[in-house]
Amino acid sequence: MKIGVLALQGDFQRHLTRLGEIGVKGIAVRKPEALKDCQGLIIPGGESTTLVKLMKNIGLFEAIPEFNRRWPVFGTCAGAILVSREVNNHPVEPLGLMDIAVQRNAYGRQIDSFVEDVTVNLAGAPQRIEAVFIRAPRITRIGEGVEVLSRRNGDLIFVESERVLAATFHPELTANPLVHQYFVAKVRKTL
Repeated sequence: MKIGVLALQGDFQRHLTRLGEIGVKGIAVRKPEALKDCQGLIIPGGESTTLVKLMKNIGLFEAIPEFNRRWPVFGTCAGAILVSREVNNHPVEPLGLMDIAVQRNAYGRQIDSFVEDVTVNLAGAPQRIEAVFIRAPRITRIGEGVEVLSRRNGDLIFVESERVLAATFHPELTANPLVHQYFVAKVRKTL
């Protein structure tokens, strides 16, 4: 099994490192052709408007939804914005992979970033993890078929549908591999 990490912007290297730590081959995805070797894809944080422009310029904006018809996709922070169907407060064109709406920079600017322990409900077992929020979005609406995996003070921060995960935080910036392991297990179910 190989999992791609969109490697256009953001801390994609930390996702690749985390995948290696849990025994999974990670592939840096910079062109649509790289998706052919992958059974899952992580879209990391970064700046959502820039990521959309870059993806459109190289053909990944069209290739990722096609890929997701068969394989799981996991969006973290800006990646959660990109997998959404709707962005409330900015004219970003998302990929529309999951029936959620998001609000960009919901907790403020870079200086307002924070780390907090949150409870995630993975496979019916609540567990505490450290979550890093950097200019984080907030999920403001979920549609049918979307399950809530975690909240922070009532805000939706981690959700899942059949083939998509979306986290408004950065699981790659902590020592805990639980969230990546959960995505890998989701990918394994599709093999």
